[in-house]
Amino acid sequence: MNTTLKTLVAVAATGSVLNAAELTGKITVKGTPPPAKAISAVKADPNCGKTRTDDAMTRTWVVGADSGLGNVVVYIKAGLEGKTFTAPAEKPLIDQVGCMYEPYVTAVMAGQTFQVRNSDAFMHNVNATPKINKGFNFAQANAGQVNEKVFDKPELGAKFACNVHPWMISYVSVMENPFFAVSDKDGKFTIKGDLPDGKYTLAAYHQKGGEVTQDIEVKGGKATASLAIEVKQ
Repeated sequence: MNTTLKTLVAVAATGSVLNAAELTGKITVKGTPPPAKAISAVKADPNCGKTRTDDAMTRTWVVGADSGLGNVVVYIKAGLEGKTFTAPAEKPLIDQVGCMYEPYVTAVMAGQTFQVRNSDAFMHNVNATPKINKGFNFAQANAGQVNEKVFDKPELGAKFACNVHPWMISYVSVMENPFFAVSDKDGKFTIKGDLPDGKYTLAAYHQKGGEVTQDIEVKGGKATASLAIEVKQ
């Protein structure tokens, strides 16, 4: 899967003087994860099989160049206490295409509207089962159907599934501030926004490997970080 780097930016509603900042870095994997496998049920399905010429692959561990780890949610976890933020107007898209959710991992801010679309010419259903936010379950019968949804509370890794095609899985993380990104297929990430210079805790969350943190300092609007997610047996 070609994971698209997600960078979401909003203006902080605080009295502090804010600066345009850029946080960059890379997430790597420590250990040897199980290799991706073809999902044979996709081509075996009479509808789904017609949508693909390639194999649909598992995406639990997406490892790229130099052990870079994709699909990791990277975000400012501490250092912004007491500040409030306006949710971005941008509406991230979770698509259903070729009988797979795309992207596999999405991050949004609490209160931010996101879209769920069916791009296949047959029915999917969207069954979201978060543990903190209110879940939903609805059918999308037609190609091009789009439904808009919002999660109100911060939560990591809310699961999306399709009851018609049980291998279809996706995860949405809901953040409390706009300073976050999802690492690309080589583990690289960029977070841009109006973030004042100072000390923060940066967190990296992987659906299987869990969360790690690193203390960082933004100076002159810049900071870099490297974090490693360990393969858990």
